[in-house]
Amino acid sequence: MRTNLYLACAFTLLSSTLPLTARAQTFPYDHVHLAAPDPAKAVSWYVEQLNAKRGDQPDRFVIGRTIFAFAKADKPQPSVGGAIDHIGFSVTDVDATVKAMTAAGATVLTPARDVPGLFKLAFVQDPFGVKLEIVQDAETPGFHHIHLLVPDPAASLKWISDNFGGTPSKLKGRIDAVKYSNPNVWLLAQKGDAPAPSLGRAIDHLGWAVPDVAAKVTALASAGAKPTEPRAVRHLSVAFVDAPVGVRVEMVQGRKEEELVGR
Repeated sequence: MRTNLYLACAFTLLSSTLPLTARAQTFPYDHVHLAAPDPAKAVSWYVEQLNAKRGDQPDRFVIGRTIFAFAKADKPQPSVGGAIDHIGFSVTDVDATVKAMTAAGATVLTPARDVPGLFKLAFVQDPFGVKLEIVQDAETPGFHHIHLLVPDPAASLKWISDNFGGTPSKLKGRIDAVKYSNPNVWLLAQKGDAPAPSLGRAIDHLGWAVPDVAAKVTALASAGAKPTEPRAVRHLSVAFVDAPVGVRVEMVQGRKEEELVGR
């Protein structure tokens, strides 16, 4: 009788510590793919303005462990109006950074201001059509966040976390988000009616590193998505899938360590 009681107590304790549903595997956030008429010129702009490192190819730069790669496009549509509205970077001095960026050809969209409970922030558009949020958040320096503009923010965040992991959270306890820790970056979503698909815009797609692209493609297809077949790009195996809200996602297998540290 006492043994049964011990077993019952142990089972109750174990059950209380288990999540109600299994959390999806979290994959490292890998890259943001942008577009510009002159990729090398765009890379130099970011190296100068954000003290970024140059990547292993002339069309990319690295901040932290995230790669930002530019595809050549003569007239990419601005990121504003697309499902991936903007990306954010945290700096030590928003005013100084925005001033330097505008002197180098950026356009101020929203002047710097302090937002109570969050941080100081400003919005600019780089010379190539990418909307940037410049924030002053010491907790997450460098590459800070990705901001989606979608009809159902909660559903969009859930789809991405269900398929690529991350921790559902709130930025500063206020803004619904998914948090990634390898590297540190926030994924945010805001309500926007009928955004255009990200494909072909200045922020073209997002990217996660996965250990087995073929297996991930199979899993996504089984869940009703329509991923592309894996293909070889240089030493990588890659595939794409469109989230239900028009956010293009690339899955990458085979990334080398030296690609992630820049130079």
